[in-house]
Amino acid sequence: MIDIRRVEPTEPLLAPLIARHLELMYASSPACSVHAMDAASMMEAGVRFVAAFENGEAVAMGALKRLSGAHGELKSMHVLSDHRGSGYADAILERLFEEALAAGLSRVSLETGSQDAFIPARAFYTRHGFAVCPPFEGYEEDPNSIFMTRSLI
Repeated sequence: MIDIRRVEPTEPLLAPLIARHLELMYASSPACSVHAMDAASMMEAGVRFVAAFENGEAVAMGALKRLSGAHGELKSMHVLSDHRGSGYADAILERLFEEALAAGLSRVSLETGSQDAFIPARAFYTRHGFAVCPPFEGYEEDPNSIFMTRSLI
C-alpha cells in the first residue's frame, strides 16, 4: 500500500525531494521557462501538497494550485528515479484529482516541458486524459512549454 499524505511543502522531510525536482527542472529547461515552485512559493500560493512516503522517506510528490473559478493547476509532480514504475505517479495524480474535486474544481491544467526529457511526463498525462491546450491563466506561448488540460467531471 502506498502511503500518501497531505503535508505542508515546507515539511523538512520533503526538502531533498523538492530540491531534486528543482535541480532536474533547471537542468532540463532554460531558467526563463522553469515554472516549478520551491516550498516557500508553494506555501505562499496556498497549494495543496501531497507526498508519498516509503520507510519514512518522501519518494514522490505533487501539488495543486487553485487558479480562478473551478480551474486548478497541477504543480511539481515528481517521483524519485529509483521509484518510477512502482505506481507512485498514478497514486499521486489520483490523490490530486480527489483534492481538486474536494476543493470544488472541475478542471485541472498543467505546464510541462517540450524537451525530450519530458516525453515520459507528456505520455503519462496523455494516458490520464489530459490534452494539449493553449496557455492558460498567467502563462504565455513558450517554445519550451507544452500546456495540457483535463476535465474532472
